[in-house]
Amino acid sequence: MTSTAPAPVTAPTSSFPPASYPIGTPGQPWGPAELAQWRALQVRQRSYANDVLAVVDTLRDRFDVRSYGEVAYGEDRYALQCIRPRQWAAGRPTILITGGVHGYETSGVLGALRFVQAHGDRYADRVNWLVAPCVSPWGWERIQRWNHDAIDPNRSFRPGTTVQEAAALLALIAPLQGQFAAHIDLHETTDTDESEYRPAVAARDGKAFEPGSIPDGFYLVDDTDNPQPAFQHAVLQAVAQVTHIAPPDAHNEIIGSPMTEPGVIRYQLAAWGLCASATGARYTTTTEVYPDSPRATPEQCIAAQVAAVCAAVEFVCGATTPG
Repeated sequence: MTSTAPAPVTAPTSSFPPASYPIGTPGQPWGPAELAQWRALQVRQRSYANDVLAVVDTLRDRFDVRSYGEVAYGEDRYALQCIRPRQWAAGRPTILITGGVHGYETSGVLGALRFVQAHGDRYADRVNWLVAPCVSPWGWERIQRWNHDAIDPNRSFRPGTTVQEAAALLALIAPLQGQFAAHIDLHETTDTDESEYRPAVAARDGKAFEPGSIPDGFYLVDDTDNPQPAFQHAVLQAVAQVTHIAPPDAHNEIIGSPMTEPGVIRYQLAAWGLCASATGARYTTTTEVYPDSPRATPEQCIAAQVAAVCAAVEFVCGATTPG
């Protein structure tokens, strides 16, 4: 349950190091040498096979588990797997649930798997849910936002993309285009977004780093071109029973974007190539959990992701029920 103590608006700026990055020359985009230097620093820290595939294997006796491609970088090869109910039926609303588009966002992957484990059976005869629990396995193992080529998969969901992680998911859902009622994409906003990722982006692109802030709490990203405030509200109501919702900063913004409703901002999902735009569904959202908050445990972060998915499913079931 949510604590009664007031939530800080953002993480303290003292949490972050000075705005610098050890790779590259300021003002100059990276070339092959800088990319190789960055790649050499990426060390495998956990196992996709043990953390994800082994869990998926335990679900095979209850659900339909399918391979939808492979991510391959040199000798590193990762089988991409998805899960769906065996009771898949035409005429039911179809919902896509994605985790691990950014490999370092742990609760998105574990939350997607937890949803299937704990709630998959409950919804199996109500909706056609399709779960891709870890879109970016190379990033999962290295606890990294980017893929092997220093590309953010979550800017790559566009027709004709050559980014392996995005291309595989787009191929998976292509036969179902036009059938999706909803897509919920599970993410985190972490302190390393400010201490590592944003400085890295600036260095890679030869731009100046502009410090920002990290909101303390859970929030959602709606679609500027297709806003669905009632859907976002339903998801946030469920999550608020598990963890705290991020307040806006002094400018009424969350992570640099205007707050449109409590706990909600909007992005141009398709224009930015974001995963949540991939299905063209009416109801879409990107969850953002803050795992570094002193007011949230890792278990709360996973539970918040699961609560968000269940609320999204329930909303869609209600919205698509005749009469």
